[in-house]
Amino acid sequence: MDQPPGRTHTAQQADDLVVARPEGLYCPAGDFYIDPWRPVERAVITHAHSDHARVGHQHYLAARAGASVLRSRLPGIALHTLDYGEPLTIGAARVSLHPAGHVLGSAQVRIECAGRVWVASGDYKLEADPTCAAFEPVPCDTFISESTFGLPIYRWDAPQSVFDSIDSWWRHNASEGRASVLFCYSFGKAQRVLASVDAAIGPIFCHGAVEPLNRAYRDAGVRLPPIGLVSDIAAKEKAVFKQALIVAPPSAQNSAWLKRFGDYSDAFASGWMRLRGARRRRGVDRGFVLSDHADWPGLQTAIRESGAARVIVTHGSIEPMVRWLNEQGLQASAFETQYGDDTVEADAAGADEAPATSES
Repeated sequence: MDQPPGRTHTAQQADDLVVARPEGLYCPAGDFYIDPWRPVERAVITHAHSDHARVGHQHYLAARAGASVLRSRLPGIALHTLDYGEPLTIGAARVSLHPAGHVLGSAQVRIECAGRVWVASGDYKLEADPTCAAFEPVPCDTFISESTFGLPIYRWDAPQSVFDSIDSWWRHNASEGRASVLFCYSFGKAQRVLASVDAAIGPIFCHGAVEPLNRAYRDAGVRLPPIGLVSDIAAKEKAVFKQALIVAPPSAQNSAWLKRFGDYSDAFASGWMRLRGARRRRGVDRGFVLSDHADWPGLQTAIRESGAARVIVTHGSIEPMVRWLNEQGLQASAFETQYGDDTVEADAAGADEAPATSES
């Protein structure tokens, strides 16, 4: 989980384009909220992770690229979508959505009114990802930024080197007839892994909580390799998994579901694996440092390229980031929000598959 919200709050001004309310971040000029955590009439959603996209709003606006995922997670919502960069006038505000590079359909919200421009970034990353549109710097006067990994210790290796390490671990396990179980978040991280590993090493299977998101990605045109469902394999046929990679949400760890694989090695893919002792605390054989959030240099780059003189931090390592930004001569402060619990989205659909509970 992320670190708790900091105690540094923004000094809101009467003409601010976004202000903090009990329901969430509110745009008075357009009378809408951005990723609100309480039910509202109009919600602009940056992406479909459950700490940003919640049930109960009357009307939703999101990027068209993420519509399939959003509908799979919040069926039946009244959803209006925009292409990236497509403008929409809402009240006195001109709104457009721009790629955030976080997960499929993730967007930054650009708000223009009376000659001023604010950008609410949601969650974002700058590294290449074949499953979503790349982060796009959006010039603005005020930039609302996350800071999930806003400490100098968080510096990501090149993504391909991480996937090469996953392939090497999987290949070694397969050579010894051992299944490879990789735990990662079901939405975003799982699909990024599936699209980036070497599918020639062996068969690939997924936990039932991951497959609905895979379908949504395919519906959006994202290419994923052939993937089997673990639940489609009879419990006695453990040999099927001897050379396989199995992708599962963290909720499956230490569950009866794992018994079906016989001999296996497990690993966890997360930016938190950068912390010393994280793999040991997770109780897995391997830890792979892979995040869908910007690292410390990435946050600095995104903020610098926005050109914003004012930065408001929403979640993560808030106080260190605000302090550092002020030291750089920027006007920095924070909104207290309810964003940032990645474990919620990871396990939203992550109950053990029913057949697993009855196996020996």
